[in-house]
Amino acid sequence: MNEIKLDSLIALLDDPDDSVFKMVLEEILKSDISTVDHLEHIWETSLDELVQKRIEYIIQQIQLSDTKVKISNWANQQSIDLFEGFFLISRHQYPELKLKSTQIHLDKIRKDIWIEFRNSLTSLEKITILNHIFFDHYRFKIDKNSPDSPNLCYLNRMLESGKGNPVSIAILYTLIARSLSLPVHYIDIPKGPLLGYFDQDIARLAHGEEHAVLFYINPSNKGAIIGPREVDYIQPLSDLADRAKLTEPCADRIIIKRLLEKLIFAYNQSGADDKVSDLERIAEIL
Repeated sequence: MNEIKLDSLIALLDDPDDSVFKMVLEEILKSDISTVDHLEHIWETSLDELVQKRIEYIIQQIQLSDTKVKISNWANQQSIDLFEGFFLISRHQYPELKLKSTQIHLDKIRKDIWIEFRNSLTSLEKITILNHIFFDHYRFKIDKNSPDSPNLCYLNRMLESGKGNPVSIAILYTLIARSLSLPVHYIDIPKGPLLGYFDQDIARLAHGEEHAVLFYINPSNKGAIIGPREVDYIQPLSDLADRAKLTEPCADRIIIKRLLEKLIFAYNQSGADDKVSDLERIAEIL
């Protein structure tokens, strides 16, 4: 949409008639995300509270639509990138979030771990190093004081504060492990995720072979390492379907869906109905 047409529509936003606003909204929503910069400029320079309120709503709807398109494109790719899904959810709340700076931050963590690795290290020794850097040096932890805060689900806020919830910490840990070429995968079970350190040949799962998981990692307990036989003491699972999940790497789209469920619950708790509605519409795509 060209600026002349956009400005003509914006000029109608001070009309108190809701039918006029509905018409303006429908027209502006036909434009793409690039319109937001111009709308933000008008918001900053306007002294009319009604106009500002309506512009805020329009921007929110444009960003929601843009996020839905990007999440849909992401979910329909043949090869899903977990980081991209996490980033898109975070940028939906924080549109100013920059991809490059986020990647640099994550790569700094990866390098700090990688530099401690040696070819002779066992899998357990590598995870011990990862745990030390991740939980002790960078101080990532589960926030037990505000466990239902939405901020615990956003990648940028986690990197700033070092705090997350069981799902977001498990996702971040998985991303770092993957960047180090470690076969660590998210295990989706009801009482909170575990991470599995899988046999390098994941294809063995397709043939029904047992013991493909060498050991489990509990991201909610500073990466504590758990043997397969010890899992029942941590999370007893009577349901056969849930037990089967203990040897199944969770699909990345499902991981992001679990993150969205955490966000929806958090915003429900705070009564932010508009946020809940937006996120439920995004979750429907997955």
